[in-house]
Amino acid sequence: MLNNCGALFYSQSSKRYLFLLRAGRRYANTWGLVGGKIEKDETVIQALHREIEEELGFAPTIERVIPIETFTSDNMAFCYHTFLCSVKNEFIPILNHEHFGYCWTPIDHYPKPLHPKVWNTFSFDVIRQKIALVEATFV
Repeated sequence: MLNNCGALFYSQSSKRYLFLLRAGRRYANTWGLVGGKIEKDETVIQALHREIEEELGFAPTIERVIPIETFTSDNMAFCYHTFLCSVKNEFIPILNHEHFGYCWTPIDHYPKPLHPKVWNTFSFDVIRQKIALVEATFV
């Protein structure tokens, strides 16, 4: 099974979320999250932190890491773990070759077009409810 993980960053001060504009061939020019493949002998959390540092150019201080979804394909060949990572303030990522843009937006005004898998995640009421619950804890 191919295992991946990703992070949706939430800024507590601005109440906005970080999206990255994808470069490359697969899903280019769509907005997605920080994330990627879980390497052999890596835990999900180790991979999450490695991907964050690779794609953002540094490791921001994360206040909380909250699991919001684990998606497994029907044929059991692919699994994606999505986490919400809260930070106190927005930051400017130092993007690597995988992305050529970023934005911080309210969750209900996310940039378009979204990466198809991110759009799928946001289409579930239970996921939107979890995100809203997390936001409410920082009021």
